[in-house]
Amino acid sequence: MKQSYLSKLGFPLFFISCTLSAAAQGTVGGRVLDEKAQPLPGVTVIIEGTQLGSSTNAEGQFLIQNVPAGQQTVLTSFVGYSTQRLPVNVANGQTTNVKDITLGENTTLLNEAVVVGYGVQRRQDVTGSIATVTSKDFVPGQVTNPEQLVQGKIAGVSITTGGGAPGSANAIRIRGNSSLNASNDPLFVIDGVPVDKGGISGASNPLSLINPNDIESVTVLKDASALAIYGNRASNGVVLITTKRGLQGEKLTVNFSSQTSVSRRFNKYDVLSADELRTLVQERGSAAQKANLGTANTDWQDEIFRTAATFDNNISLTGSIKKLPFRVSYGNLNQDGIVITNSLKRNTGSLSLTPVLLDGHLRVDINAKGTQIKNRFIDDGQIGGAISYNPTVPVRSSEAQYVPYGGYFQYLGTNGLPASQAPGNPVAALNNSNNISTVKRFIGNVQLDYKFHFLPELRANLNLATDVSRGEGSTATSVTDFGNVGQGRFTRFKQDKDMRLLEFYLAYNKQLGADTKFDVQAGYSYQDFENQGPNYQIFRFDRTTPLGDPPSPSGYYDPYRLISYFGRANLSVKDRYLLTATLRNDNTSRFGEGNRSGYFPALGLGWRLKGENFLTNNQSVTELKLRAGYGITGQQEIGGPFDYLPRYVRGNNSVQYQLGLDAAGNPIFIPFQRPAGYNADLTWETTATYNAGLDWGLFDNRVSGSIDVYQRNTDNLLANVFVPAGGLANKLNRNVGSLRNRGVEVALNVVPVRTEDFTWDVNLNAAYNKTEITDLGPQLEGFIGYQVEGIGGGTGNNIQIQTVGYPNNAFYVYQQVYGADGRPVEELYVDRNGDGVLNEADLYRYKQRAPLATFGFTTNFTYKRLTLNAVLRANVGNYVYNRIAADQANLIGIQQGSALFLSNVPTSVRDTYFNASRQRQIYSDYYLENGSFLRGENITLGYNVGKIFREGTNLRLTAAVQNVFLITKYSGLDPEIFSGVDNNFYPRARTFTFGLNASF
Repeated sequence: MKQSYLSKLGFPLFFISCTLSAAAQGTVGGRVLDEKAQPLPGVTVIIEGTQLGSSTNAEGQFLIQNVPAGQQTVLTSFVGYSTQRLPVNVANGQTTNVKDITLGENTTLLNEAVVVGYGVQRRQDVTGSIATVTSKDFVPGQVTNPEQLVQGKIAGVSITTGGGAPGSANAIRIRGNSSLNASNDPLFVIDGVPVDKGGISGASNPLSLINPNDIESVTVLKDASALAIYGNRASNGVVLITTKRGLQGEKLTVNFSSQTSVSRRFNKYDVLSADELRTLVQERGSAAQKANLGTANTDWQDEIFRTAATFDNNISLTGSIKKLPFRVSYGNLNQDGIVITNSLKRNTGSLSLTPVLLDGHLRVDINAKGTQIKNRFIDDGQIGGAISYNPTVPVRSSEAQYVPYGGYFQYLGTNGLPASQAPGNPVAALNNSNNISTVKRFIGNVQLDYKFHFLPELRANLNLATDVSRGEGSTATSVTDFGNVGQGRFTRFKQDKDMRLLEFYLAYNKQLGADTKFDVQAGYSYQDFENQGPNYQIFRFDRTTPLGDPPSPSGYYDPYRLISYFGRANLSVKDRYLLTATLRNDNTSRFGEGNRSGYFPALGLGWRLKGENFLTNNQSVTELKLRAGYGITGQQEIGGPFDYLPRYVRGNNSVQYQLGLDAAGNPIFIPFQRPAGYNADLTWETTATYNAGLDWGLFDNRVSGSIDVYQRNTDNLLANVFVPAGGLANKLNRNVGSLRNRGVEVALNVVPVRTEDFTWDVNLNAAYNKTEITDLGPQLEGFIGYQVEGIGGGTGNNIQIQTVGYPNNAFYVYQQVYGADGRPVEELYVDRNGDGVLNEADLYRYKQRAPLATFGFTTNFTYKRLTLNAVLRANVGNYVYNRIAADQANLIGIQQGSALFLSNVPTSVRDTYFNASRQRQIYSDYYLENGSFLRGENITLGYNVGKIFREGTNLRLTAAVQNVFLITKYSGLDPEIFSGVDNNFYPRARTFTFGLNASF
């Protein structure tokens, strides 16, 4: 079953305006079933020729009130099923129950409405690469961020979570990266509002400010034919989010959902136990190391991790007050992280009003969504601290010397102060730090769509919108903290972001004869962004000084503006030959005069072969359509809004002038203004995309799918690169070269079993993407590329590189030499250039951090009222640098250059027993591991109890497990790391969720 987007928006498929008689009215009720006599929920039911309607509940029942008495026609429509008309004689003042209405499947699905940029289209008319996932197919379970709803569901869309922290940021890539340093994030459009790509201080993920429970569908636009209408920010794809709303004439429905989840650490870093460390030190350690062994047996990972609970409750009211359809909702989420002190609390509210006025000529769409999130963050470095902290010492100690540290064990010198270079107790560090934030966001818009009375084929659409975010927070560190003993530390941050949008377009559609129809639209878009806030200083205090606000000597203000003009034309001949042409002109304030304007055209062609004579009567081929497209999209999101301007900026606190003394004799330091680096030649980065696709269906769509092949060429790459000495800065944002993406995407849907009681359907998607840097512009002789992705262990250490002829973010390492026993030989690497000297010239480019292929698998079983579904995901070809092993799996890692303390090491130390300097060792390809994996993302069991208390009510129960299993060769904690560097990674949890959903 596929639900119609139009019906969910409250737009009836057919209507004719008429005048209703208030004196003679009745009620019409009934039930809608499928061919197996099973109830169909969500079916649109209207009285033909009126605006009165409803939708069926979970039992397939509907009720339409205030129906004019007399002969009427009940019209039922549901995407994927044939439309039915049933005559009924409505009695005045009475309820007329019609006989059961049976809908048969319409296997072509050609009239299904899909969301596109600035409107909707019939699926059969689409020429671009578009994928839609509706609420009934979302990934179930405990979902905090909207993007998790479609994880593993769409070919070519890779969603990598930033770890297991509540509300953690996710990296979303559609067909890989198209840029080096500029934003590679897709554009999100929520109910017609293109929102800011950037985040807000105090929220790890700006999308966590959207309640997933309010979302009806997610549509991803992937190729230029579909994207170019958004031009300036569409090079990385567009994600269209449509929220739920009411339906004209719908009876009031209250929906309540509640989920309770329990999360536990799924895996742990494999380090030595206390006894294993004592044995290793006694066998191979120095006298100083042996002297620092304790008698405790502490598992520091057990000490910082916990079993965490989540409570997610949502309630919504949906219905229609006369001619005013509405939906109002409230959601409350309380989620604890699996690391102690980590938590997220979210309250959301939404309102949508969708009246149709002026006899159906004016459609009004009002949306308002408000969110408040309260976070308590943790320092991810303390996860690394728990890995390396000495397990032979206790968490707490009653000795007097530890009283100033809150009774926590710490490494102290003979003077009772922290030992030089010693790490702090990770449990104490987490408890002594209170890193909190409060973030508020409001997204609202009013969209008016008017169909002219004198020319119904012409529509005018006006969209006024705003996106307002306020983020603030602080970090207070206790006076008992190891690094701040006797003198605490307090910092604050605050950020305000505002977006204003005005969009207007005219759309004209016309049927020419029986075979040809076309529609054209042209519009204007104005979008204004403001980003501002104060620059707070660090504030220190002692045990007797009251805590106050730190001074705020200055602030920042970063505005920019986009002004755009866009147009699109669609042509369909005989419902077989399709054409889509798009052009957008964008103007940005980020670039200087002469570089601000960019033009982004696209052309899409489609040929529906199923409509040709040689396939029309073919019973095996249900659908067959070829698509091809070409277009150009843009990119301008890098750096600040004034990087093209010569300007002065305020110097930081480390470079101030002393001007005199204050009354107490303390020096007065004055900050000064300094010239900033700039590049007046900055201009648009552009991406040209070629796409060819095939959509097909066989055997009444029991087997269906699509395949796309594409190539994307990005020119004028925006990147932050080093520039010759002698200027105002050593690095600038510049247009430096080009990059190419090639790939294939496949989606397959199969229904192996469909009987009266049992249905089984399967979805499989796969994508292959290869990225290659093709140019980096003119360079000095000997240029090896831009080294990126720092790994610590010294100044300027980077493990990845951008080089022409290689993938972006290829690893740059030494080739390890192995002995006869298969073990790596310490400090021995291949002299790859054969000059007899081992140096940086012997580093080589090896593998990449991004997967070459991604896979998603979903299967659903339905037996009567029982459902079971599972979601699996896989990455192939991604490599991970195991920095934990590279930095710590060696004997010198036990004693970090000090005789005053010990550190723990990974158990893999026994594979090498390395004991030498790590300057070259950390670059060994020995620590570069295959990160390919298969993950059991989710398994959910559901049972539809059916009506409760009375007719028209329904109860559904679910139980789900997330992060069910992980199959990988990677020796570290988790191979799914977007940066490709495993360093203090917050582990994903295994989560058990129990939920109920009640409607009445």
